This record gives sequence, C-alpha cells and structure tokens, in this order.
Amino acid sequence: MAKDPVRVLVTGAAGQIGYALVPMIARGVMLGPDQPVILHMLDIPPAAESLNGVKMELVDAAFPLLKGVVATTDVVEACTGVNIAVMVGGFPRKEGMERKDVMSKNVSIYKSQASALEKHAAANCKVLVVANPANTNALILKEYAPSIPEKNISALTRLDHNRALGQISERLNVQVSDVKNVIIWGNHSSTQYPDVNHATVNTPAGEKPVRELVSDDAWLNGEFISTVQQRGAAIIKARKLSSALSAASAACDHIRDWVLGTPQGTFVSMGVYSDGSYNVPAGLIYSFPVTTSNGEWKIVQGLSIDEFSRKKLDLTAEELSEEKTLAYSCLS
Repeated sequence: MAKDPVRVLVTGAAGQIGYALVPMIARGVMLGPDQPVILHMLDIPPAAESLNGVKMELVDAAFPLLKGVVATTDVVEACTGVNIAVMVGGFPRKEGMERKDVMSKNVSIYKSQASALEKHAAANCKVLVVANPANTNALILKEYAPSIPEKNISALTRLDHNRALGQISERLNVQVSDVKNVIIWGNHSSTQYPDVNHATVNTPAGEKPVRELVSDDAWLNGEFISTVQQRGAAIIKARKLSSALSAASAACDHIRDWVLGTPQGTFVSMGVYSDGSYNVPAGLIYSFPVTTSNGEWKIVQGLSIDEFSRKKLDLTAEELSEEKTLAYSCLS
C-alpha cells in the first residue's frame, strides 16, 4: 500500500538553506525513500518571485515522491494541514545590531507563525526551529502555540553534532559513520559544549572511546571545542555566506531520526524542552543527548558529568536563561 503524503512546511524557503533543503525533502532524504511528500514553502512578499522560481525548479526536477507544492507568502495557507514544520525563516543579525534588536524582530516573526501553526497545522505536528537564535525562537514559538505539546517543539543542534562527528573522523582518519555518541549540550551558539566523553569509534578491534583513540586531552578540551563552536563563523569567512547545505542536511537528519528512530545504542543531539535533567534549569530549550523511537524523543539519562563538563553545561545554560529573559521582555 502506498503511504499517504506527509505535508512538510519550510519557512524562508527561497533562502540559501531552503534552496538546499527542499530538494532533499522531495528526494526522500528526510522521511525515507518510500514516503510521498507535499511541500509547503513560505517566504516574505519581497521573495515571492524567487520562491516561485524554486517551485518551478521542483516541478522541473520531476521528483517521484513529490505529490504537490504550495508556494505562498500567506502564513495561514502555508501552515494549513502540515505534519512537519521546519522553521528556517528568521531575521538575521546585521552589522551594528544589538541582540535585543534581533530578538524583538524574531519574536514578532515567530509570534505570527506560531499562531498560524497552532490554529491550522495537523494534530501532532512536529516543529523544528533552525533560524537563530534557534533555542530561544523555539521557546517563543512554544509560548504562542500552547496547544502544540512541548515535546513536539525542538531546535536544531544536529548541525553542531554533525560538525563534531566530522572533526573527530578527520582527526582520527576514520569513516564518520564509525563515530557515534558525541553530544552537543546547551545553546546553538558559541557557548555550546561539544562533549566526546561518551563518544566511541567502531574499530576492527571493537568499539573504542574517542578520548582513548585521540589520546590528546589538550586538543579535545581546547581546539576541538572551539573549532566546533566557531565553525559557522569560519564558513561565513570562507564562503561569504552562512552554512546552507550542511544546515539543510542536519535538518533532514534531525527530522528523520525523530520520525523513524535512532539506531540501537546511538544517541543524537536535539534542542528540546528541559525537564531539569542534568541540573539544567527546567523551561529552557536546551540541547541534550536523546534517543528516539515511535516519533518520540527521550533524554539519555545517567551519563557521568565531570567537573570540566559541569562548568560548560552551566555556562551555556546561563546564556540561555539570559536569552529567555531578553525574549520575554520583547513579548507583548
């Protein structure tokens, strides 16, 4: 039996990330090679013509799984009936702008989109926030869409997770698919903590801890962390544009694992609503190690946290608490 199509919303769809993301979704990268999709693409009126160009290209690509495309600047039309929402659209920080300015712009964007999702999305819609500040934008969305369960709202830290996997695989000269269980704790910002204390590598002699194989704590506690934290800035410097294809790929990974489940023994990083696990203040959207099955995520419990890690977890939680306060001061 052919499956019913899943409706996937991408906001900011005419932008760089959107342009990389929509063909991946249409090709089955996000939901699997046998899952038909209907794409809902939203962008702002000045991008309407460009958005229509993306729609034309989707038609021209003749994707077998793509059963329809809605390209619109109307938030209600975009949100109607969607099962999955990938919130890529946001207001970018421009030179000379204060954090509060960016925050208040994003608060108003997320307020209107959250209200539309609340009223018009399908029941049990899953929401992934990509636009920065992603964790706090997700929190704002949660405030304005109270009927969407908090477990259905998440922020993208899978990009940072994948960056950490990539750095370890390069350092050890192993396949990235053989590295697992790195963790991104906290905020999708330069205070995030990429943690390899529970990560392993599949070797011919079995699974070995990353720390043992790298055997350079100075690198793991220093350069590795700052490389992952600053990777976005390094890409902007090199490309003169922010990460797009890696962000799109990470969004697909995030949703695919959330919907289809993580492999046994593997955990991934997701920005989710804190329940107080690992002494992280409840009520923040914070990146934790999670496993997923049957469309539900669970925070991995019982991992040991050393003193070095504890400080890092607390530091990024502090930043998120400040961002939350700032965001709430913009709410009216």
